[in-house]
Parts: sequence; C-alpha cells; structure tokens
Amino acid sequence: MRTKFTTVLALLAVTAIGAGAAFAQQPPAGGPPGGGAGGPPRGGGLVPMLVESTAFPDGGIVPLKYSMYGGSTQPDFKITAVPATAQSIALILHDIDVAAGGNTDDNLHWMAWNIPTSNGTAIMEEGKLPDGAVGKGGRGPAFMGPGAPNSPRYHHYVFEFYALSEKLDLPATTGRPELLAAMKGKIVAKAAYVGRFRNDTNAPMQGGGGGPPRAPAAQGAAPAGGPPPAR
Repeated sequence: MRTKFTTVLALLAVTAIGAGAAFAQQPPAGGPPGGGAGGPPRGGGLVPMLVESTAFPDGGIVPLKYSMYGGSTQPDFKITAVPATAQSIALILHDIDVAAGGNTDDNLHWMAWNIPTSNGTAIMEEGKLPDGAVGKGGRGPAFMGPGAPNSPRYHHYVFEFYALSEKLDLPATTGRPELLAAMKGKIVAKAAYVGRFRNDTNAPMQGGGGGPPRAPAAQGAAPAGGPPPAR
C-alpha cells in the first residue's frame, strides 16, 4: 500500500513539473512581442532606419553654423537601412519646445520631400538637397536652421525622416498639413534625429533660409524686416 501511494505522489510531482515548464514556454497573452522571430518589428510595424550626420551627434548641440545666427547651412545626413519598398524620403524639421500661437502646433522650420534613395541609402550633402528633391522653409525653399535665443534651456529641434512607398506630386508651396496628408498610407519606415540649440554667443540673427546675412541691427533696434518667424 505504501509503495502504491509513493508511486502516485511521484507521478503527481512529474506532472506538476511538466505543466510548469509548458506554462513557462507559452507566449504572454496577446501573442509574441513585436520584433520576435516571425513577428512584425516593433514600433507599429515600421522598419527602423539609421540616421547619421557629421554636423552634430544625435541629441547633441547644433553648431552656430547651422543656425539662423550662422547663415542656416543645411546639415549633411546619411540615412541607411531604408526599406527596399521605399521610393523616396520626406523630412520635417520642427522646434518642439514652442507652442505656436498658443496652440498645440510647434514651430515648423523646414520640410523636404522626394529625396531619392538607392540600395537602401539616402544621402543629403551639406548645404544642398539632392537632385529631384523639393525643399520648403520658413523663408523660401532653402533650409532654415534653429533660432532659439540665449535662454536658461536649449530648444529641441527634431529632424523627422519618413521613407515613402512613392514620390509625392506636391507644389513647392505645400504646407505641413498638406505634406502629412499626402504621406498618409505611404510610410514604410521612420526615424528621427535631434539637435539642441540656444544662441549662447548672442550672435546677431542672419539671413535665414540660406540667404545673405543681414546687417547687424543697431543696439536696441529690431532686426531689419521685423522680428524673425518661428525659431
């Protein structure tokens, strides 16, 4: 009788161990986590891209050269890991530390679209857009860099890169709402690159949008042409 009872206990222990192991191997409720083998990538199914620049590191301080106080030189960018399905790249640069007009909109500085891709890579050289790309800034088609004044904290300027499944047929006068509407349903990947800026040197504002520098204003006078637009 004792032998039979011991055998039953042993069988129950083995069964419990097996059940525990099987439970541990089960995926959590809702299916496997994003990015697992055979599953969709994390981030809502969008493939991550890599953005690099020699102008400043991601999350780093933007040098004066690329700001509205240094002539607004367009930084260089290299975007890799672009999906094979992408036909072009669109870019939106905005200052996320400002609520424009007291609303939820932030300050738009520059947009570009139809940036070409080749073999999973898109290249933007310093100071110019690649052939075929269209730019739209706050003062015309050229790049308009950061413009935050000297203050206790830095503003954060976000370069958003969108890989699109096709090129966009948009006029050069297109605004951000129209660009976002045109991209809807065509985005196959996205990445962001952030620069921080404030005018620590107190340099005078220069011509934005890649234009000629403004003449320095007299002390206490407003810059020629009125105050600059969104910074």
